[in-house]
Amino acid sequence: MTTTDADTSGGTAPAAACHGPQTHSDPAGGTGSVTDTAVEDSAPGGHGYAKQKDAHIKRLRRIEGQIRGLQRMLEEDVYCIDILTQVSASTKGLQSFGLQLLEEHLRHCVADAATKGPEAIDAKVQEATKAIERMLRS
Repeated sequence: MTTTDADTSGGTAPAAACHGPQTHSDPAGGTGSVTDTAVEDSAPGGHGYAKQKDAHIKRLRRIEGQIRGLQRMLEEDVYCIDILTQVSASTKGLQSFGLQLLEEHLRHCVADAATKGPEAIDAKVQEATKAIERMLRS
């Protein structure tokens, strides 16, 4: 499964990994490429979410079920307020998942960068700050 981050133009670009630089297409549709300034991270155990991967997948499947439930509700002409309640629950679920993932990133990737020096710390903090900004805009 490929993860993506929403860019400011409403499209998606490959998500920056916790480890190492990522190159992806220009979100504006140009032929150039953009490289994230993530610092190489060789910490064992992969990404910060690795230990909770099964729980995260289970949680995302539950959220997916909520979204499918929204589709069924529309097909069955359910009352608007009931659908909006389900939208709220689905949105809250995704926000909660995102915050958990962010916490794991801070605990794993940012903490690991702290052992590598000021440049690595600055890069990971900047990366996390941008992720928080995206979450707040959504």
